[in-house]
Amino acid sequence: MIKNVLTKLLLVEDNPADADLIRIMLRKYGPQGLELTHVECMTDAEMHLANHAVDIILLDLGLPDAHGLQAVVRAHAAGPRVPLVVLTGLDDESLAERAIQEGAQDHLIKGQVDARGLLRALRYAVERKTMEEALYEEKERAQVTLSCIGDAVVCTDRMGNVSFLNSPAERMTGCSLSEVAGRSMTEVLCILDAANRELASDPLALTLGRTSTAQLFTNRILARRDGVEIPIEYSVAPVHDREGQAAGTVLVFRDVSAARAKVLQLAHAAEHDFLTGLPNRMLLNDRLRQAIAVAPRQRKQVAVLFLDLDGFKRINDSLGHSIGDKLLQSVAKRIVACVRAADTVSRQGGDEFVVLLTEVQRPEDVTVMARRLLEVVAAPHSIDQHQVFVGTSIGASIFPDDGLDAETLLKNADTAMYQAKGNGRQNYRFFKSSMNDRAVERQHIEDSLRLAVERHEFALHYQPKVDLRTGEITGAEALIRWMHPVRGTIPPDEFVHVAEDCGLILPIGHWVLREACGQARAWRDAGLPQISVAVNVTSRELRSESFLADIFSILEVTGIDPRLLELEMTESVLMKDATSTVAILGILREKGIQVAVDDFGTGYSSMRSLRDFKINTLKISESFVRQITTLPSETSLVTAAIRVAQSLNVRVLAEGVEDHRAVAFLRSEQCDEAQGNYFSRPVPPEEFAKLLETGIASTLLLPLAETIVQDRR
Repeated sequence: MIKNVLTKLLLVEDNPADADLIRIMLRKYGPQGLELTHVECMTDAEMHLANHAVDIILLDLGLPDAHGLQAVVRAHAAGPRVPLVVLTGLDDESLAERAIQEGAQDHLIKGQVDARGLLRALRYAVERKTMEEALYEEKERAQVTLSCIGDAVVCTDRMGNVSFLNSPAERMTGCSLSEVAGRSMTEVLCILDAANRELASDPLALTLGRTSTAQLFTNRILARRDGVEIPIEYSVAPVHDREGQAAGTVLVFRDVSAARAKVLQLAHAAEHDFLTGLPNRMLLNDRLRQAIAVAPRQRKQVAVLFLDLDGFKRINDSLGHSIGDKLLQSVAKRIVACVRAADTVSRQGGDEFVVLLTEVQRPEDVTVMARRLLEVVAAPHSIDQHQVFVGTSIGASIFPDDGLDAETLLKNADTAMYQAKGNGRQNYRFFKSSMNDRAVERQHIEDSLRLAVERHEFALHYQPKVDLRTGEITGAEALIRWMHPVRGTIPPDEFVHVAEDCGLILPIGHWVLREACGQARAWRDAGLPQISVAVNVTSRELRSESFLADIFSILEVTGIDPRLLELEMTESVLMKDATSTVAILGILREKGIQVAVDDFGTGYSSMRSLRDFKINTLKISESFVRQITTLPSETSLVTAAIRVAQSLNVRVLAEGVEDHRAVAFLRSEQCDEAQGNYFSRPVPPEEFAKLLETGIASTLLLPLAETIVQDRR
């Protein structure tokens, strides 16, 4: 580090008289404490500089072992950062100038040196050297900084010729600074406008007349000499001298390949399904609107096919979500393989897909496509060593007949799909206006149901279960009724399926269970005969995470014996996830809760599954019981159901008993219990309480009594 205060001076002078003169002036007028060392040749000077620090060198250019510029070079080599003032003869002015060019800070002419001039030269030399060192450090720091930053930097002089490239600029351009220094920037950098691939404006021209900072330019391409093209964005700013005149240009640019790829990736992700890579709902709507706009000019139609997989949830639940995801990917590939490049296949979410067919010539083409889709989706899917089978239901709508905008076409195709699913699945349906009427009615029911839950518009009626041997009422089935403020009483078959689809069955089912258990407790507290109460359970309720906890909580709150609660479930509900069902029913049995199979004979349960379920009661479907009187020769199913129950050692109950002939037949086949309008229609709780008090009317029990008498004979 150069010091501004002189404390040590090295005088290199072979003339003793000149040396004495300088020594005297410095002793008399120089700074206090100045230490002067005098040597007479360059060799001694080099030795001294190798072992001692000095603040300045005063050097004669006429030494015996180093003359002229050679002395300057050797002095710089020995003390590279020490300020240097040279002494020359009167006729060596040109030599002094060359010495300064070689790095000396100042010069003095022998014979014209006075004390003031000597001290001034020494002081200025030190200051000038200090400034040079500071400027060098600043320049070095700037170059290191520019080389360390990630952006490429190119500098030019006032003529537009390259004066500097940092390391990133060398890498991106493929050129080194030594190759391009002094060449025009436009020759070194070929920058194109990405929009039209024309040459971008000359950066130097962009800065002319500007006094502010950088201008930013995006969507540009750097075309290298080797043919490589790099997407860039850059900023350019002018450099000015002290007078404010243009002294050059600085151009900073960066490679935006990764950023642009990320933007494209995000844009793709925003418009495509993450699992299948298919266009999502947003992109489909955009393409559908475009197709609708073009179709009239081309005199073509546009078709929308809405697909919903049949049985996908079963596969997802049984084999796991990983298999389910791979199945969706397999289905997506097959659908895409069926359509043309101009058509669009979209995944709407879950197991729903939409196919957009553009340029449809005639409706028959849509029929062909729908049949083809049914076929390819239904073919076995090989996934992780599993043979997976899944079907689909398809609804179709066509522009302009079924809608003039994207939203309507999609809604109507969805409506048609639900119609296809309701008609047996694995088929297709074209939209008809009448479907909308049903859809509107369904939506009205759903909306009204939500209000009904809030307004407590439900009531329970109870239908007695009768022991066919004694005629006693053994239990009651709780049957929900919707007391609609306008339509009156609505039976469950008109709204329960809607409640299941929209999720309202959970709060409704919870209310039914709590109300039924509370009513059973009220009858007991009133001193009436103690009977069981049966409540129907849907699949969604059984699979609810809070199912068991809700039941146990209600039993605790109402205080009824768990053995007096019977849960009725159809075979399809029990078989939907048999393994889980067995576990749930096992917990219920441990608590003493009874389980009955409702509508037995209409499902697909096996004898083995019924044993695993460990049920308490089989309820024979009323469709079979009705045949006892309508088709007396077709009673084998009823008999078979009774024998199944007997082999399982469980009670058997016949539903839908309407007349005394059915009672007589069931009694003869040793059926345990019966339920139906013959004994009593479902009635409000206060009427059921009277039945418990009085029992079944004697006129109704007469056929049963006669049968019993005949048996005794």
